[in-house]
Amino acid sequence: MNHKNRRDFLKKIACLGAAGVGSQVTRLGVMNAQAQSTSNYKALVCVFLFGGNDSNNMIVPLDSARYAQYQTMRTALALPQNALLPAAASSYGFHPSMTNIQRLYTQNRAAMVLNVGTLVGPTTKTSLQNGAQRPRNLGSHDDQTQQWQTSDPMGGVSGWGGRVNVRIQNQNTGTIPPGIALNGGNNVFLSAPGTVPANFSNSSSLGLYAFGNGNASTARRNTLQRVITFDSGMQLVGTANGVLGASIRTAQEFNAALASAPAPTVAFPNTGLANQLSQALRLISVRGSLGMNRQIFFVGVGGYDNHENQLGTHANLLATVDGAINAFFANVEALGLMNNVTLFTESEFNRTGNVNSQNGSDHAWGGHHLVFGGAVNPGVYGTFPTLVLRGPDDSGERGNWIPTTGLDQYAATFGSWFGVSDADLRLIFPNLSRFTPQKLDFLRAT
Repeated sequence: MNHKNRRDFLKKIACLGAAGVGSQVTRLGVMNAQAQSTSNYKALVCVFLFGGNDSNNMIVPLDSARYAQYQTMRTALALPQNALLPAAASSYGFHPSMTNIQRLYTQNRAAMVLNVGTLVGPTTKTSLQNGAQRPRNLGSHDDQTQQWQTSDPMGGVSGWGGRVNVRIQNQNTGTIPPGIALNGGNNVFLSAPGTVPANFSNSSSLGLYAFGNGNASTARRNTLQRVITFDSGMQLVGTANGVLGASIRTAQEFNAALASAPAPTVAFPNTGLANQLSQALRLISVRGSLGMNRQIFFVGVGGYDNHENQLGTHANLLATVDGAINAFFANVEALGLMNNVTLFTESEFNRTGNVNSQNGSDHAWGGHHLVFGGAVNPGVYGTFPTLVLRGPDDSGERGNWIPTTGLDQYAATFGSWFGVSDADLRLIFPNLSRFTPQKLDFLRAT
């Protein structure tokens, strides 16, 4: 087969692999006879809310004085006080769309982490006025998304989830990557030197699915295998063949394991985020077959860039998150893994405290986040900003909160729970030493 025909053939069979061929994964799991069994399995699930979630309306103070500040600041975006869902004994209420999240919080399976953001170091309004360095390009979707996924306020190239995986991948005995991205898009969160995630372009199906009937599929697969093992003498072609071959083998491993995955005990809603979490659940359920003792999943949903008519859109978005997380943890509990799985939110930034001329809000800075699971120490962590425009926590004039908890502190807490040593945490998060404390208490050792 000449090079031209071979290239044409590869293009024609590209549709053979939905996830396996497209993922560009490598077999990075380390075979280790001394690795731990899945009895102390742990999984982290990052839910990224793309566009900038308005956490000002996700968590709202209920006490009269602070609610009055909130109402004065938000005007047309203010939620009625009697519609907010009280968060147990705290002085905060959740958005009315978050009924299941309220229940999880009441059951001591959720925590709020307030006013988190990208920071070069601890920052105040006074230090900003004196010239303190800010993260690069605050307010930029691309830059802030990259910084949240890398924990580098100047914009890094490797993800903090990937750097965590490098430290723990020898605890897995399987050959698949410890990081799995299910959102179908490019992300840096799980990529780092020494590890590449499995990226599934279609979260409703996993693995390698050939087309046609059994005999035809087998013939196509065998022909493809002969092509990718052909030694052309060309370095780039050989490298590409290696990636393709590894992808197919990884997909076959997923297929073999997932054949025994149990059906969900609780049905998932028919939404994109729920489909991603459903597939994360399937992979968790077959962790033993895959030889996985540690896994990090990345899922995401967009639509949060609400510059106009925000109230109705945001309510629907949070209802989608609420339903997906509810189904996920109902099934995690059915598997007996409530203490082993921790889910947390990220978003590139919060939105402005005040309303714009289109009844929406604009790009801001520090925002609130949620953490779920049986390992959570329930409660409220961090410092809530003073909801006053041009006040002590506003970096400008519109309610652009200066973060009081650094992303490094937030992320290092997950890394520590996952089993990363304090010394390695300081390597994973180079800015961590600038913060006190370096880890928060919203997760307990399990």
